[in-house]
Amino acid sequence: MATVSLRVGDLVWGKLGRYPPWPGKIVNPPKDLKKPRGKKCFFVKFFGTEDHAWIKVDQLKSYHLHKEEMIKIAKGKRFQQAVEAVEEFIKKSKVSALTSSEDKNRHISSEDKGQNSSTAEISEHNTRKRGRPPKEEKDSFPEPSTVKRLVTGPVVGYKWKSGPSSAIIQKLKTTAEEEAESTSIQAADSTATNGSVIPTDKRIGFLGLGLMGSGIVANLLKMGHTVTVWNRTGDKCEPFLQEGARLGRTPAEVVSTCDITLSCISDPKAAKDLVLGPSGVLQGIRPGKCYVDMSTVDPETSTEISQVITSRGGRFLEAPVSGNRQLSENGRLVILAAGDKALFDDCSSCFQAMGKKSFYLGEVGNASKMMLIVNMILGSFMASVAEGFTLAKIASQSQEVLLYILSQGPLASAFLDQKCQSILQGNFKPDFLLKHIQKDLRLAIAMGDSVNHSTPMAAAANEVFKKAKALDQSENDMSAVYLACNQ
Repeated sequence: MATVSLRVGDLVWGKLGRYPPWPGKIVNPPKDLKKPRGKKCFFVKFFGTEDHAWIKVDQLKSYHLHKEEMIKIAKGKRFQQAVEAVEEFIKKSKVSALTSSEDKNRHISSEDKGQNSSTAEISEHNTRKRGRPPKEEKDSFPEPSTVKRLVTGPVVGYKWKSGPSSAIIQKLKTTAEEEAESTSIQAADSTATNGSVIPTDKRIGFLGLGLMGSGIVANLLKMGHTVTVWNRTGDKCEPFLQEGARLGRTPAEVVSTCDITLSCISDPKAAKDLVLGPSGVLQGIRPGKCYVDMSTVDPETSTEISQVITSRGGRFLEAPVSGNRQLSENGRLVILAAGDKALFDDCSSCFQAMGKKSFYLGEVGNASKMMLIVNMILGSFMASVAEGFTLAKIASQSQEVLLYILSQGPLASAFLDQKCQSILQGNFKPDFLLKHIQKDLRLAIAMGDSVNHSTPMAAAANEVFKKAKALDQSENDMSAVYLACNQ
């Protein structure tokens, strides 16, 4: 982008790395936020998101002068919403300016005609006349004590203090920003904000480089963490070694050489084997060593692993993640954690690098339970969508029109659009493995049974996913359940 003459208050298009230009406004940064060294830059607040970033001046363009050009470059629902937010801001600004002008004219007219004014009006007028002229309105930032560093999303710097929320939510320990509306902005390189995530100086280990683990490790490395990796099939480690990761020969070696070791494994059996098996995690545990299990397992498995780790003087945290391959790669996972609270805090920069929000839910088992409930809802919803698209086809209704109608109503979401597009295109490239969502449904149903609570909807969805597995769809995306509905 060409260099332009800009100042605080200007509307601009800001560009970060390889990501498309995004509309924003130049504002004054918080008092305690230092400007990055090097080229001249401005602090920009982006529309349609809660993101802020220092943007170099040569990566900025005037909003008004380049509006048509930029709209042609970038498209998408989030981008359109951001542009609409700018236009609404401009519209309100014009109305506000017009109202102020009319108010001023009325005051002058009243004085000229000698009309009586209220005491309050005269007092206000005199105060302004005798005192300093009113300052130009600026985008106000809260004082440093009320400012919270954004802890995820590499383009962010600071966030407005959130308003009151429910008592339950206030009790949850959250360590990341509210969801940003624009994935284009949030996914930029971490250097955009002069290091919005400060990596811990602790040595991090990571076990398991599957769909989720690979994205997590990539973001840990991107944000400057020192990471040692291990995977059952060693060839998956190679790309990360090229990015600066170290190689661990066994889980025990990784644990023994790292301060905090995280893992993300497919199911309860694999999670226990990783800990208790030959050269497993437990063999590397000694007092002070930390183990974080990010696998989605049943609460009994998580409790068993916690007990054996702590029996050796180790510290344990369960931290299953909600998301998929794409969210993992973009660093937009939701982390549900329970167990050692101090360890949760120690993992702050790791969670910031991989996720948009982290919750601390108390004692071990709580995170596993919550994660199974979340995925039970997700799996049941996916099965229902597949069934609906099947019925539309059989009833000679357009599936494309069905998707459009759904996208305009209360069910509209990125998840719905992505899965429906997979169905329409017949492309079931894995983003969330079908066998894993079936496993989670099975575990959720068992959890219901353990507390004498029936889960008939989940049970029905589970049967459809089991049928899809029988059709050899285990390694495909969960949306391949559609194929089972067509049988």
